[in-house]
Amino acid sequence: MQLLLKNARIIDTVAGAEQKGDILINNDKIQAVGQGLEAETDAKVIDLEGRIVAPGFIDMHVHLREPGFEYKETIAPGTKAAAAGGFTTVVAMPNTSPALDNETAIEYVMSKAHKEGVIEVLPCAAITKGRKGTEIAEYGILKSAGAVALSDDGDTVTNPEVMRRAMEYSLLFDLPILAHSEDMDLSGGSMHEGYYSTTLGLKGIPSLAEDVMVARDIVLAEYTGARLHIAHISTAGAVEMVRAAKKKGLKVTAEAAPHHFSLTDAEVVGYNTSTKVNPPLRSQEHVEAILAGVLDGTIDAIACDHAPHASVDKNVEYEYAAFGISGIETSVAVSLHYLYHEKQMPLMELLRRFTTGPAAILGMKYEGLVPGAVANLTVLDTELIKEVDVKSFVSKGKNSPYHGKELKGWPVMTVYKGQVVHSL
Repeated sequence: MQLLLKNARIIDTVAGAEQKGDILINNDKIQAVGQGLEAETDAKVIDLEGRIVAPGFIDMHVHLREPGFEYKETIAPGTKAAAAGGFTTVVAMPNTSPALDNETAIEYVMSKAHKEGVIEVLPCAAITKGRKGTEIAEYGILKSAGAVALSDDGDTVTNPEVMRRAMEYSLLFDLPILAHSEDMDLSGGSMHEGYYSTTLGLKGIPSLAEDVMVARDIVLAEYTGARLHIAHISTAGAVEMVRAAKKKGLKVTAEAAPHHFSLTDAEVVGYNTSTKVNPPLRSQEHVEAILAGVLDGTIDAIACDHAPHASVDKNVEYEYAAFGISGIETSVAVSLHYLYHEKQMPLMELLRRFTTGPAAILGMKYEGLVPGAVANLTVLDTELIKEVDVKSFVSKGKNSPYHGKELKGWPVMTVYKGQVVHSL
């Protein structure tokens, strides 16, 4: 079956090239890219009317909650939500129950994704057994089963000796470590420690809690030579440390979640639990530092940290509410709105944060928009203005601090292996 996308603005972030034209897809592969392409008589033809076509977007930090927390999310709606958000690949984080710390658990996720998912799901395995931080998992077996990275996300590997051994062992299998950087002895609050936590009477989480652990892990990465990736970076100090590590030539990368460069801790006023996320929404100076890091390339990828919850987890007092927001369906729109439209970030560079950036961190084969490549595509309308409405979310999680906000620029079509898996 052929699919012909006509009159597109084609931005290939792999080649760093842009052109106007058509893309002809035959089954699951790109057959041709150019102008005036024609298809077979029974082909599906879609006129994109100048909308942008980019290589399929990757989100390397998504909680699909399965197995163990199916009341929050499962792979089926989670991947449909990702497709609605413009993604063709997501990395499923391991803080499930049981944790993704063994071959059977990894194979379970991959099997469920193959049967019920509409896009590609790549499992991230746990750094330690049971995510308990005491004994490293069997990385060779986990990679053979399909794991693409290692993380105890949601928890920090607090013991530096365990983290050192994890880094050394990860080198044998060329797996990046996605570090959740939080010193729990300095943490334990509900929101960012600062003016608003004081006025609202909520215990704060200081930026120091992140900075201390980022510093430790960068020192360990320098000592071991491991590939260290700082997940959901949120502080000015952490950004500066990553910037310095890159200048030294260390294998250190970072990702930022859209809420950390678009919202401040002032959003917590009113005690809306949709603003409760870990790391927390920070104060203005930290938001500006994250923005600067994304704009100058210190931060390699944008990853939403999609963390859906059931209403019973969120419709409680702020202190007792679960951390996390449903971000997969708004991640691209928030980024287009705040980075492209407000900060005039070059579109090619912004799209790289969703494509070549995460692909390089994960060591993925990523071909771009060329004949013979797998037809994974994201289509954007940068001028579309739409209001965020959580009731329309495909995800089971309906918790979003952007509810009711108008955003300019949205994904409007997602093509996975030649099939349109989402279209507005």
